[in-house]
Amino acid sequence: MSQATLHAHHRPLGSTGLMVSPLGLGTVKLGRDQGVKYPNGFQIPDDDEARMLLKLSRDLGINLIDTAPAYGRSEERLGPLLRGQRQAWVIVSKVGEEFVNGQSSHDFSAAHTRYSVERSLQRLETDFIDLVLVHSDGNDLAILNQCEVYATLEDLKREGKIRGFGLSGKTVEGGLKALESGDCAMVTYNLNEQAEKPVIDYAAAHGKAILVKKALASGHVCLSPGVDPVRASFELVFGHHGVASAIVGTINPLHLAHNVATVAQVLRNL
Repeated sequence: MSQATLHAHHRPLGSTGLMVSPLGLGTVKLGRDQGVKYPNGFQIPDDDEARMLLKLSRDLGINLIDTAPAYGRSEERLGPLLRGQRQAWVIVSKVGEEFVNGQSSHDFSAAHTRYSVERSLQRLETDFIDLVLVHSDGNDLAILNQCEVYATLEDLKREGKIRGFGLSGKTVEGGLKALESGDCAMVTYNLNEQAEKPVIDYAAAHGKAILVKKALASGHVCLSPGVDPVRASFELVFGHHGVASAIVGTINPLHLAHNVATVAQVLRNL
């Protein structure tokens, strides 16, 4: 049987004009192994392993890659690893959260937002980032209403340094507010947590983009015997037509291929 791929399943990322694979590769594990909530420990892959993972992703039809300054060395590793392939990838990064010496801190000021995006451009060795999301600390509405981060991202979009912006948030109110003037919301949506579904509904009605994080509940989901949790998760996620893509952070090539095959099957049956 030939390997299932997602090449035929690329879809619009809201109204950004970008086409993305329904699965995106999350890269926290390329850069950081402290303070991450996974059921099993892991080792950060070396450059050869990372290169093979990126090549496999491309071969499987994945063109969406998700990174962040808070993912340790992820961005600075991706720059050299993606050299010569910029056109092949839609890159999502973030602003607002820093991770230094095992500690997270947040800064949503105009100056830090601009500094952070310029630094991401340098690290990723690119002159534009496709999508930049505000890395919320959970105070979504306060960040959007009281901080300068969103207005600054709007300026950076006008300047051509980013193509779109939005919020990786934690609340329904924040997600809805973020989509009013932004392009995208990243929401948690899985078999355990569906509270942010109204944000996906709004996006579907208004031509906005939704990226799903924790689609597989970071590996924690429990189901009745005989039910494939990966398949059940993707049936839920892609059963909502407002979802553009689910970001899954695996560094295991077998898991990646299994996820792709499962998504391809689920999409064919929708």
